[in-house]
Amino acid sequence: MSNADADADTDTDTESDTSLRERVESWLTREMPIIQMHGGTSAVREADPETGEVIIELGGGCKGCSVSDVTTGNIKAELIQWPEIDEVTVRVPDARESLGGPEQAESIMGIDRTEGGRGDWGSSNPGEDHL
Repeated sequence: MSNADADADTDTDTESDTSLRERVESWLTREMPIIQMHGGTSAVREADPETGEVIIELGGGCKGCSVSDVTTGNIKAELIQWPEIDEVTVRVPDARESLGGPEQAESIMGIDRTEGGRGDWGSSNPGEDHL
Protein backbone atom coordinates (compact mmCIF):
# COMPACT_ATOMS: atom_id res chain seq x y z
CA MET A 1 0.00 0.00 0.00
CA SER A 2 1.46 3.36 -0.99
CA ASN A 3 1.52 6.43 1.23
CA ALA A 4 -1.17 8.00 -0.96
CA ASP A 5 -3.43 4.96 -0.39
CA ALA A 6 -2.81 5.08 3.37
CA ASP A 7 -3.61 8.79 3.43
CA ALA A 8 -6.81 8.15 1.47
CA ASP A 9 -7.87 5.47 3.98
CA THR A 10 -7.23 7.85 6.88
CA ASP A 11 -9.25 10.60 5.18
CA THR A 12 -12.14 8.18 4.59
CA ASP A 13 -12.13 7.06 8.24
CA THR A 14 -12.16 10.67 9.44
CA GLU A 15 -14.99 11.57 7.05
CA SER A 16 -17.17 8.64 8.16
CA ASP A 17 -16.53 9.47 11.83
CA THR A 18 -17.43 13.09 11.25
CA SER A 19 -20.44 12.06 9.20
CA LEU A 20 -21.89 9.86 11.96
CA ARG A 21 -21.16 12.51 14.58
CA GLU A 22 -22.82 15.20 12.48
CA ARG A 23 -25.84 13.01 11.82
CA VAL A 24 -26.29 12.25 15.52
CA GLU A 25 -25.86 15.93 16.43
CA SER A 26 -28.40 16.94 13.76
CA TRP A 27 -30.83 14.31 15.00
CA LEU A 28 -30.49 15.54 18.59
CA THR A 29 -31.19 19.11 17.52
CA ARG A 30 -34.13 18.16 15.30
CA GLU A 31 -35.80 15.39 17.32
CA MET A 32 -34.99 16.38 20.90
CA PRO A 33 -35.73 20.13 21.05
CA ILE A 34 -37.01 19.68 24.60
CA ILE A 35 -33.38 19.48 25.76
CA GLN A 36 -32.68 23.05 24.70
CA MET A 37 -36.20 24.27 25.56
CA HIS A 38 -35.57 23.30 29.19
CA GLY A 39 -32.12 24.87 29.36
CA GLY A 40 -30.23 21.65 28.73
CA THR A 41 -27.29 20.95 26.49
CA SER A 42 -26.22 17.92 24.49
CA ALA A 43 -22.85 16.96 23.05
CA VAL A 44 -21.78 13.94 21.04
CA ARG A 45 -18.57 12.90 22.79
CA GLU A 46 -17.91 9.89 20.56
CA ALA A 47 -19.41 8.48 17.39
CA ASP A 48 -17.26 5.64 16.08
CA PRO A 49 -18.67 3.98 12.96
CA GLU A 50 -16.15 1.11 13.22
CA THR A 51 -17.19 0.00 16.71
CA GLY A 52 -20.75 1.30 16.47
CA GLU A 53 -20.35 3.14 19.78
CA VAL A 54 -21.98 6.52 20.40
CA ILE A 55 -21.54 8.50 23.61
CA ILE A 56 -23.71 11.53 24.29
CA GLU A 57 -23.45 13.81 27.28
CA LEU A 58 -26.34 15.92 28.51
CA GLY A 59 -25.74 18.92 30.74
CA GLY A 60 -27.09 22.30 31.77
CA GLY A 61 -30.72 21.99 32.82
CA CYS A 62 -30.57 18.20 32.36
CA LYS A 63 -28.55 17.88 35.59
CA GLY A 64 -31.02 16.92 38.28
CA CYS A 65 -34.03 17.08 35.93
CA SER A 66 -36.76 14.66 36.94
CA VAL A 67 -37.41 13.60 33.32
CA SER A 68 -33.79 13.17 32.23
CA ASP A 69 -34.24 9.38 32.52
CA VAL A 70 -37.09 9.56 30.00
CA THR A 71 -35.02 11.73 27.64
CA THR A 72 -32.05 9.36 27.99
CA GLY A 73 -34.26 6.35 27.27
CA ASN A 74 -35.78 8.01 24.20
CA ILE A 75 -32.35 8.88 22.80
CA LYS A 76 -31.07 5.33 23.32
CA ALA A 77 -34.21 3.70 21.89
CA GLU A 78 -34.01 5.73 18.69
CA LEU A 79 -30.28 5.66 18.02
CA ILE A 80 -29.86 1.92 18.67
CA GLN A 81 -32.15 1.36 15.65
CA TRP A 82 -29.62 3.00 13.32
CA PRO A 83 -27.81 0.19 11.43
CA GLU A 84 -24.33 1.62 12.09
CA ILE A 85 -24.88 2.01 15.86
CA ASP A 86 -24.46 -0.98 18.19
CA GLU A 87 -24.09 0.74 21.58
CA VAL A 88 -25.45 4.03 22.91
CA THR A 89 -24.34 5.61 26.17
CA VAL A 90 -26.02 8.78 27.41
CA ARG A 91 -24.41 10.42 30.42
CA VAL A 92 -26.20 12.93 32.62
CA PRO A 93 -24.09 14.39 35.44
CA ASP A 94 -25.60 14.19 38.91
CA ALA A 95 -26.62 17.67 40.11
CA ARG A 96 -24.99 16.93 43.46
CA GLU A 97 -21.60 16.50 41.73
CA SER A 98 -21.65 20.10 40.50
CA LEU A 99 -22.39 21.28 44.05
CA GLY A 100 -19.49 19.32 45.53
CA GLY A 101 -21.55 16.48 46.97
CA PRO A 102 -22.34 15.90 50.63
CA GLU A 103 -18.80 16.70 51.78
CA GLN A 104 -18.98 20.29 50.51
CA ALA A 105 -19.14 22.60 53.53
CA GLU A 106 -20.95 25.43 51.78
CA SER A 107 -23.61 25.70 49.16
CA ILE A 108 -23.02 27.59 45.95
CA MET A 109 -24.48 30.64 47.73
CA GLY A 110 -21.82 30.42 50.46
CA ILE A 111 -24.22 29.31 53.19
CA ASP A 112 -23.36 26.40 55.47
CA ARG A 113 -25.99 23.75 54.70
CA THR A 114 -25.92 22.34 58.22
CA GLU A 115 -26.94 25.52 60.03
CA GLY A 116 -30.44 26.95 60.20
CA GLY A 117 -32.13 23.54 60.08
CA ARG A 118 -31.08 22.74 56.52
CA GLY A 119 -29.54 19.39 57.45
CA ASP A 120 -27.30 17.42 55.15
CA TRP A 121 -27.91 15.91 51.72
CA GLY A 122 -31.07 13.85 51.63
CA SER A 123 -31.93 14.49 55.28
CA SER A 124 -34.57 16.62 56.96
CA ASN A 125 -32.76 16.19 60.29
CA PRO A 126 -31.02 19.50 61.09
CA GLY A 127 -28.41 17.86 63.29
CA GLU A 128 -27.75 17.30 66.98
CA ASP A 129 -26.69 20.85 67.78
CA HIS A 130 -29.76 22.50 66.26
CA LEU A 131 -31.91 24.44 68.76
